[in-house]
Amino acid sequence: MIKSKKRKGISLQDNLYNLAFERSILSSIVFEPQQFDELSSALKKDDFYLPAHQDIFTAMTGLMQRDEPIDEEFIKKELIKIKKFDEQVMLEILSANPISNTKAYVNEIKDKSLKRHLLTLTTEIKRVTVEEELPSAEVIDIVEKKLYEITQDNQTSDFKDSPQMTFDTMEYIKEMKARGNSVLVGVDTGFHELNRMTTGFGKGDLVIIAARPAMGKTSFILNTVNSLINQGKGVAFFSLEMPAEQLMLRLLSVQTSIPLQQLRLGDMNDDQWASLHGAIDNMNSAKLYVDDQGSININQLRSKLRKLKNQHPEIEIAVIDYLQIMQGVGSQDRHLQVSEISRGLKMLARELEMPVVALSQLNRGLESRNDKRPMLSDIRESGSIEQDADIILFVYRDDVYLYKEEKEREKAAKAEGKEFISEYIEKEEEDAEIIIGKQRNGPTGHVKLVFQKKLTRFVDAPKFAAGVETVYENVDTRSANIDMGESSVSMPSI
Repeated sequence: MIKSKKRKGISLQDNLYNLAFERSILSSIVFEPQQFDELSSALKKDDFYLPAHQDIFTAMTGLMQRDEPIDEEFIKKELIKIKKFDEQVMLEILSANPISNTKAYVNEIKDKSLKRHLLTLTTEIKRVTVEEELPSAEVIDIVEKKLYEITQDNQTSDFKDSPQMTFDTMEYIKEMKARGNSVLVGVDTGFHELNRMTTGFGKGDLVIIAARPAMGKTSFILNTVNSLINQGKGVAFFSLEMPAEQLMLRLLSVQTSIPLQQLRLGDMNDDQWASLHGAIDNMNSAKLYVDDQGSININQLRSKLRKLKNQHPEIEIAVIDYLQIMQGVGSQDRHLQVSEISRGLKMLARELEMPVVALSQLNRGLESRNDKRPMLSDIRESGSIEQDADIILFVYRDDVYLYKEEKEREKAAKAEGKEFISEYIEKEEEDAEIIIGKQRNGPTGHVKLVFQKKLTRFVDAPKFAAGVETVYENVDTRSANIDMGESSVSMPSI
């Protein structure tokens, strides 16, 4: 218990807890059990200061989950079962006057709970700083994480028991049923067929999008970003390779269908200028936040994203372009640094309950193969990335290699003084593949897209865009360890 001390006529306990408020809230629930649904979404066990009050609130939660009456007798029976019934405390609660304005009482209890958590945090800071002598960067990371959890009311018990898990799972299943068996469970990828294969990027997922240079991995994720901001959803984008203005040019090209090169030069007709102004107005209200510092480590990224998410809860996805540019912490081997980065991104995704998408380079060794389609082993420093990722997508366009081979033949012919007749026909639209190399909760396989070169834009393949049912190619369900029927969905963290 926190000892009471007088300070300017006010005891510390008045700032840290109010037992009368706690009794009134619990009394109101006993006399009007229908209130518990609303109150249980606002209050948690730890918000109550008195352990006996915590036990009673926990008993009420258990009764609600089993659809049993939340009254004096059932609460007493529940507490006796776990040997935590205190008759005096129960009498005090039953003697308290039920209240009508529970919102004001809840706010007071939450406020005092927050102060207690902050007081506990000061003790934690002293422990990690003085007693454990941790480096200052690590101390700051610990404190920021704890502070984020406190401000987001994210205090949870160390373990979830089976009744809690089954209740949460049934609530999840009911929510999915209420959606009308929609295939989209997570964040919209922006591509209909890819949504069908992945059910979207799930909360807490680490998604890796990998490709060789010039394949269009940045363009691919910007299509997803564009789709999300058009839906009014928030996006955090860490651009380590290009400035924010270049990202905006690409997004404007995607939105207006004006070729990127024309936008760069300002070479547009009146209709295109009008379209551009409309897109600018749309982007002015977009919930897009870009950090283009260019040099950042995992600790700095964690700190920035926590603060941004705290200020803008509407953010639903974070993108890092790209992983290999991120700096490590300390002077350890690069392989260990990448392991720390990938693990840190996965833990951050779980902490913030949102997908984190990291772009990644591939080793050039794949270009010596006849079939240049990427595999998991082609990811640069792949061991830890492959292990930590929930979904790994490869962007592949065969025309990139066909064009490169054509240029090499032309160069060789000129070196030999021979006439060169090109057989390669450059296309405005090229076939593209998104290869699902890993999916922790779903099948692997290929998704067909079309890449519009002048717009640096990916779109669904015509047969899917037209609404025709698509049969997936090379679908492999072995990595999922489950029977993936057409209506299967990936289960998010619940």
